[in-house]
Amino acid sequence: MADFLRRHTKHDPPIGELPVPHGPETGGEHQHYPRRASTAYATDYEKQIFSHLLQPDDSYTPEGVYWADLPWAKRFSFVNNVGSQETKAELRAIWAMIKEDPLSPVSWYFRNSILPGAGLLLEGYVLFSIGNLQPLFADVWGSCWGTHEVCDKNWVASVTYLEIIGIMFGQTGVGIIGDWIGRRFGLIQDAVIMFLGLLLLTGSWGVTLQGWVILYAFSLFFYGIGVGGEYPITATSSMENAVSAGKLSTREDRLHRGRKVTLAFLMQGWGQFFNQVALTILLVIFNRGTGGEPPYSEFAAQYTFRISFALPAIGTLWLVYYRTFKMKSASKHLEKAKKKANVTGYDVKSLKVTFAHFGGRLFATASGWFFNDVFFYGNKLFQSQFISVISDNPKSLLTTWNWNLINVVVSLAGYYCAAFFIDNRMYGRKNMQQIGFLVCFLAFVIPAFKYDYYTSPAGIHSFQALYFLSSFFNQFGPNSVTFLVAGEVYPTQVRASAHGFSAMIGKAGALLASVLYNYIDNKTKFLVVPWFGLAGMLVTLVWLPDTTGLDLKEQERRWQYILDGRAEDYHGIAIHPQHLSLWERWMGAGKSYHPDLDMKAKIHDLRAEWEERRAGSDTESAGFEQDDDQDITQDIHNYFSGNPPMVSNHLKDEKSKASNSVSSSQDQASSGTEIGVNEKSSD
Repeated sequence: MADFLRRHTKHDPPIGELPVPHGPETGGEHQHYPRRASTAYATDYEKQIFSHLLQPDDSYTPEGVYWADLPWAKRFSFVNNVGSQETKAELRAIWAMIKEDPLSPVSWYFRNSILPGAGLLLEGYVLFSIGNLQPLFADVWGSCWGTHEVCDKNWVASVTYLEIIGIMFGQTGVGIIGDWIGRRFGLIQDAVIMFLGLLLLTGSWGVTLQGWVILYAFSLFFYGIGVGGEYPITATSSMENAVSAGKLSTREDRLHRGRKVTLAFLMQGWGQFFNQVALTILLVIFNRGTGGEPPYSEFAAQYTFRISFALPAIGTLWLVYYRTFKMKSASKHLEKAKKKANVTGYDVKSLKVTFAHFGGRLFATASGWFFNDVFFYGNKLFQSQFISVISDNPKSLLTTWNWNLINVVVSLAGYYCAAFFIDNRMYGRKNMQQIGFLVCFLAFVIPAFKYDYYTSPAGIHSFQALYFLSSFFNQFGPNSVTFLVAGEVYPTQVRASAHGFSAMIGKAGALLASVLYNYIDNKTKFLVVPWFGLAGMLVTLVWLPDTTGLDLKEQERRWQYILDGRAEDYHGIAIHPQHLSLWERWMGAGKSYHPDLDMKAKIHDLRAEWEERRAGSDTESAGFEQDDDQDITQDIHNYFSGNPPMVSNHLKDEKSKASNSVSSSQDQASSGTEIGVNEKSSD
């Protein structure tokens, strides 16, 4: 008999029915017989008043079918129609902005893309500068950076190693701090560390060249801590700011979350672009009499590298100000999640549960980033080879830098293509990453087995094409996707930690490449690198879920069920096969998916949140009601309050037209109840 009883801590009788007396409460729990099976499903009236909230038209058909449940042809048509309507609406909005103020789209782009990605723009500038300056140092101070006569070879190599280790330290450390203390603290801390690091880099010097190299290396390590922290903090804050704090779900989040984060991330590419332009201009100005061609003087090298670091220091100082005084609500989403979980510090429980339930995802995001960084570092292998063949002056730094600039432009094209396609439900994150890995694999493996031909004058132009192709698809593929999904597929409480861990493992791939390439020749490198792309494609296929079109609030809803130990009671779209990895499907994560059961559960969850916020007296609670005025209609307020509708709905009108019988009148009287019409008539 006990198996047929349910226990819970709060009794919620259906609206319109008198509760049965239970006597005095003795322990906060009680038992009762289960409700009839039909109560698990939403009634027609519930579907009518909640459909705009729980089944938005950008994800559901008018019949209430989720887009991923449609047959392939209908799915393609639905996604295409939604995309076309959204594009037209955005174009109309842009045109309206232009008519009111021709520069308003520029200011919109500045607020929504440049400002969120300002930290990545500045760190992209500096890190790209490190690689560009080393050939200049080797040419001017050859006895130190070139032949290592006066400088220890290990200290010179440590410039690269300490930079990467600093980034790895920042990615994990600041990721944890971002979940522990808050996003805003992490944002400010990163900006301060990067500013101080740039001051050290700008003023670095020593009594000897060796002393300068040591200070330069440790300055990079310190700066790298701030750079590493930018990855988890920028990704999570951009992602969470795309979601309205008070609403159950937002159209902007479902349709454009990936674009918003990627537009911030691609500022890294613009940083590389501006660095290359700045270095070229500075070298031409200060290398007097040669127009930037060798030989290069110490005077030119000194002013070029110091001014190149001083410029982003000014921008980083402004970033400290902006994040301190203009981003005071950056931690709002995290604070809300912690309050709901009754956690004040670091949520250790959520971390443990994440490892238990999302271990496959963590493997996918970390290893995918690892394989991508091996490729990202290996892309430079092409350039040194074809420059030596096609250039009239291969020893000129300007020649190398000009080819760098062309490659950055190609990469920027890949970044922007990723931003525009990453939210397309028929392509999306997972396909983009797999195809990007595949193309990079082919771009490296093709010349690997005919290396002598492709590096000869006869095949060098094909070699160039493969180089630019790998650059484009690295950005229009794993480099953009890994940054997004490493935070997107995890709950708010540990999002920055998971993102930082994944990024740290990824940077280990860059460290592996930088060490490995010192011990093998160029031809061998092309034989080794491609297989990392193939491995990345397979890991993506098996372990990475596709969250394209799935809003963060729905993922948080599923997470709450998991955190409460009721994972099997969740029936929503977050466990739809479309949004699960192959591994998760094999493990049975999607077996409880049931859209009809979920509709009723969503109503209960929304009602619980509504009651909680109405009962609260703090500022956040008041803000919720204000945010939701446009979505929580009067009918929903009446439904939750237990009051009959203020006006008759169309279901009543249809029933009154169909029949004037007593049973029809009874149906009319009960249409506003939670149980619904069908239950009453089934008695």
